[in-house]
Amino acid sequence: MQPLNPAELAELYGISVFALKDLPVRSEVRQYFSLTRIEVFSGALVPVGSGVVIIENDSHDPARRRSTMGHELAHVLCEHQFSASLVNERGCRVVDSLQESEAAEVGGELLIPFEAAKTLARRGATDEDVAKQFGVSLAFARWRMDATGARIIARRQAAAYGRLRRA
Repeated sequence: MQPLNPAELAELYGISVFALKDLPVRSEVRQYFSLTRIEVFSGALVPVGSGVVIIENDSHDPARRRSTMGHELAHVLCEHQFSASLVNERGCRVVDSLQESEAAEVGGELLIPFEAAKTLARRGATDEDVAKQFGVSLAFARWRMDATGARIIARRQAAAYGRLRRA
């Protein structure tokens, strides 16, 4: 029921995390991703030698950054392989949709575990309560509570318990 600290998990795995503001890139590049088109880059897991580093967009709010870190760490936990290039010849990101889907699910589990979602659903917690407890956005909390089926499970358990009490 305690929120995961993604930075501690990264440290445990020996993964360095770099903020976009600290990268040695031209100021117009930093401004593009930090102000002009902030929504186009949240973070990335970048292969470096035999390891990886995480680059995160520090312009995002803390809840978004937790989500990004959870997602990028999920790639590590799932032992996803990376292509030799981060972008294709047109400059578009190269992604494996299956790996991205897996990372989304595992990242969700890291930040709001299934058992915690079920417990909170049984307690009648709102999406706002879940978001606050786990330091994620309201949208993330809503997605996770829906994706886990926690509220459906809680309703069915309550109905079954009610039937047993009446019997």
